[in-house]
Amino acid sequence: MSGDNRYTPLTYHIAFASLQGMGVDLARKLLDVVGSEERFFAMNEKELRGLTRGRSKIYSDDYRRECLQRAVNEEAFVSEHGIRATYFTDEGYPHRLIEAADAPAMIYTMGKCDLESAHVISVVGTRHATQYGVKFCDTLIGELAQCLPDLVVVSGLAYGIDIAAHRAALKHGVATVAVLPRGLNRIYPAMHRNDAVAIAKHGGMLLTDYTSQDDVQKSNFLARNRIVAALSDCTVVVESAGAGGALVTASLAMSYNRDVMAVPGRCGDEFSAGCNKLIATNKAALITSADDLLTAMRWEPSGRQPQQLDLFPELTGEEQAVVDVIRNRGEIHINALADALHTPVYKLMSVLVELDCKQVIATLPGCRYTIV
Repeated sequence: MSGDNRYTPLTYHIAFASLQGMGVDLARKLLDVVGSEERFFAMNEKELRGLTRGRSKIYSDDYRRECLQRAVNEEAFVSEHGIRATYFTDEGYPHRLIEAADAPAMIYTMGKCDLESAHVISVVGTRHATQYGVKFCDTLIGELAQCLPDLVVVSGLAYGIDIAAHRAALKHGVATVAVLPRGLNRIYPAMHRNDAVAIAKHGGMLLTDYTSQDDVQKSNFLARNRIVAALSDCTVVVESAGAGGALVTASLAMSYNRDVMAVPGRCGDEFSAGCNKLIATNKAALITSADDLLTAMRWEPSGRQPQQLDLFPELTGEEQAVVDVIRNRGEIHINALADALHTPVYKLMSVLVELDCKQVIATLPGCRYTIV
């Protein structure tokens, strides 16, 4: 292979970051040997293998040529969609994330959020959240919002506790970061697309280390958890069964020397078993309120102006129709609501997100809604 002046520095960074098994640690080691990303792609296979004494397929001429072509396509994609690609040597790469040994060499973000804020927490838990867990998320984030003006909440946009945390942050005017298990070309899960749009529009951020061309694999979901843990000062596990992704995130957070906290639950409750075990084995501090978190983290409340709640928010015609049905029916599933309004679920979701942000309705587990 040889150098090509058609490639920009970003092309080389995207291509280098996309090499199989590439992370910050390996990237640094390789660059110490070859000198630069451009030189890595310019050298031929024999030269690279001789210099690095490596047998990995990342040194193959064909493989590196393919990575460069994919990088050209990805560079066009991020430019067209207003996505920011941040390389680990860039000034804007999050300082907390760079501390993790398995940090990605490149992250892709949409939206604007201060990842260097002094107070960043991750909130994780089961996909099968109960009303107890959803309410705790809302109360915790609401209380923290009043005393930590720069609070940032990180989670994974998944069903259950993740989406409850994001929605609570939106409701209380807190910046929130959704870490995704795939590229920004498609939101996963699709049901949360409108939440993702609201996050990006209201001072939050969508973040991933996957390109738009990467295949979605089961391993992506657990790999995503390392970023959720590393971006934060502490991880709060709200509800979790005896095994699951939330406990993996907690374990990763501990490996990064981050604080871990867990919300206790009743003995015998399936989705409190994981939290109770974390507390019982002294792997997590018990947390029942925002005060517990503030004390554990030694964060001094600085306060912010209380938000003036509009007791009678102005509603659009679509919003009022949704409110009327929920008020008449009581707690209702989204499918039943869509049937009553003769509206497709995908169109209804954006209305529900806005109503939730206006604190007119509350989102319950299982895609159910009620009036606040």
